[in-house]
Amino acid sequence: METLYPLLFKLNLHQLVWGGNRLKPFKELTPSEDDRIGESWEISAVRDSESVVANGPLKGVKLNELVGSYRELLLGKVVHSMYGVTFPLLVKFIDAAHDLSIQVHPNDELAMKRHGCFGKTEMWYVMDALPEAKLYCGFKSSISKYEYGKRVEDHSICEVLQEYPVKSGDVFFIPAGRVHAICGGSLIAEVQQSSDVTYRIYDYGRLGLDGQPRELHTELAKDAIDYNVVENYKTEYERKLNKPVCISECQFFTVKLLEINRGFHRKLFKYDSFIIYMCLEGNCTIKVLSTRGFDGDMPMIREVHLSKGNSCLVPAAVADIMITPMNEEGRTKLLEVYIDNKHFNKE
Repeated sequence: METLYPLLFKLNLHQLVWGGNRLKPFKELTPSEDDRIGESWEISAVRDSESVVANGPLKGVKLNELVGSYRELLLGKVVHSMYGVTFPLLVKFIDAAHDLSIQVHPNDELAMKRHGCFGKTEMWYVMDALPEAKLYCGFKSSISKYEYGKRVEDHSICEVLQEYPVKSGDVFFIPAGRVHAICGGSLIAEVQQSSDVTYRIYDYGRLGLDGQPRELHTELAKDAIDYNVVENYKTEYERKLNKPVCISECQFFTVKLLEINRGFHRKLFKYDSFIIYMCLEGNCTIKVLSTRGFDGDMPMIREVHLSKGNSCLVPAAVADIMITPMNEEGRTKLLEVYIDNKHFNKE
């Protein structure tokens, strides 16, 4: 069996009615005026939109095939015990040129009951925002299921949602059940459970790319919504240079912000998880320093180059790495994503 190495993936862009033309330049590709690219699925195991390896001996292999072949060497022993041969996360870059629908996602229990899949808890990191950009996250005042239905019917649902102006560096955690919407003008990195189940509550009467009204799921959403009100839905944190800063943590994922201007050693075997790196600014190399589970063998590819707008999957068995900035300014910004085994009962 081929020793695993840091994996890069082929382009996986999604055209959406609210998408724009910022993702291609962000990924250093040539844009078109009529792109309407809403999402770049960076690492995905969702059927019909799977990531495909772009580098090394495993080039051309789909992510689900990798998980099936390498299991705990890719996922980590504890993650594999929890999820089997299912890759549990989906990470994206999002260009919201226009407002997304008001929406909500079901939790695991409801999603499994209705759709036979995971629910969807997610988080957003705002990479860039135009001056008037905003988003909706949660309720600003308590409402009942009845009021919810009436407000969708009379187009006033946005009046009871908490609205936030946004800027670069803002972070929002959106657990399953929290009503939310990204509005036009934001470029966002998203980390979520591996699920494509969305209940669209309200869509401003907009038509889809096919010219037809987009389907609403108002009734399905009614039982999925968490109607509780939270004082502040925005995540507060302090930025630090050359030190990992945790910006989101739950049982489904941990996300840390890395802003570095020098070589940075990350030995992460203790988390017993794969690691995803999403490059937000600059570029860097990721070099494997040691491995576990391959009888001491080092991978054929020990080092990869990761540039802005791209992502890398570091298998659990090679989670001892050196990250080195390579841009002229000597500074790189990354999101580091993994599943911390402390959230699982290993008895």
